[in-house]
Amino acid sequence: MSAHRRLTAPAVIAALVTALIGCTSANDPAAAIPTSSGSLGSAGPGGGPAAPGPGGPLTGTPVDVTTGLDVPWSVVFAGAIPLVSERNTGRILEITADGSARTVGTVPSVVTGGEGGTLGMAVDDGRRLYVYSTGPDGNRIQRFSLLGQQGSLALGPPETILDGLPSATIHNGGRIAFGPDGMLYAGVGDAGERSRAQDLGSLGGKILRMTPDGAVPADNPFPGSLVYSYGHRNVQGFGWAEDGTMSASEFGQNTWDELNVIEPGGNYGWPAVEGIAGDARFLDPVQQWRPAEASPSGIAVADGTVFIANLRGATLRAVPVDQPTTSRDYFTHEYGRLRDVAVSPDHSLWFLTGNTDGRGTVRPGDDRIVSIGLADAS
Repeated sequence: MSAHRRLTAPAVIAALVTALIGCTSANDPAAAIPTSSGSLGSAGPGGGPAAPGPGGPLTGTPVDVTTGLDVPWSVVFAGAIPLVSERNTGRILEITADGSARTVGTVPSVVTGGEGGTLGMAVDDGRRLYVYSTGPDGNRIQRFSLLGQQGSLALGPPETILDGLPSATIHNGGRIAFGPDGMLYAGVGDAGERSRAQDLGSLGGKILRMTPDGAVPADNPFPGSLVYSYGHRNVQGFGWAEDGTMSASEFGQNTWDELNVIEPGGNYGWPAVEGIAGDARFLDPVQQWRPAEASPSGIAVADGTVFIANLRGATLRAVPVDQPTTSRDYFTHEYGRLRDVAVSPDHSLWFLTGNTDGRGTVRPGDDRIVSIGLADAS
């Protein structure tokens, strides 16, 4: 077991996890194990703007789920069991019933450096874990059986379902998730070569859509191709509203970061345009931000709200699905860089900090997972 310090109340967490195991299935979205302190409305440690008080889509007091993570990148749930990937170590961690973290397994032959390493994860309805990582021959997606039970979970041998994706020290993409259609989606960055994004013969600068085995679905927009949308620089997160609307976050270059509504076959303009261009050849983002206030990463969608974890902007941003040109910020500069966000099986919101990656200011206990209530939880 790795030595992760936690600020949780073990008995409360154990009771919650036990209850969740009894009422969730292996492909349930995502849940919160409450834990420590912090409050909406307090100013950031660096004197940054105060986050809004309770209201809007969030409620209650934020609490730490676990602390002491080493460059975490993704948080997902196998039923009620939270799993975390660590970019540089290659480890997949299980957050146990007492709030500690233990190593489930290590993704083999991971090549680290810059933005590469062990990145996004997804879990299918057969309790198999999919991991996007950088290997010796490029980025790849591998599948692992999850063996054993909570507290003793282990990874089975890897099965590569897609490899040879462009990789570099920058723009690796890396987010993967199952859509409501049961297909696996993957954000693949341009890996520093801008021309890939407009080249339909390349899988770089794209959102891909595939079967759980990595095959091309018959109804993909480009026959025989995994490409679902293109003209992307570096998609870092996506999620789906109840009506099936797909939203994706994207790192811009120097001018605009983006929130896009993804359409099959859509061209989002990179590198010809960045942000809202009003060019009929391309689909414009529904919202854009300066990189210093955004650098949007992981996305979760719950109760009609798109929640976006932001790195440079160091904020949790909430965008209403029905008013996508508006937004509200939470915890700005309070926790530092935010890498990922997920909805837990008990319908709380979890967000994952990203301060130990060499680009952030490390706070005591970093990196951590924080839980906060959703106002519409039932």
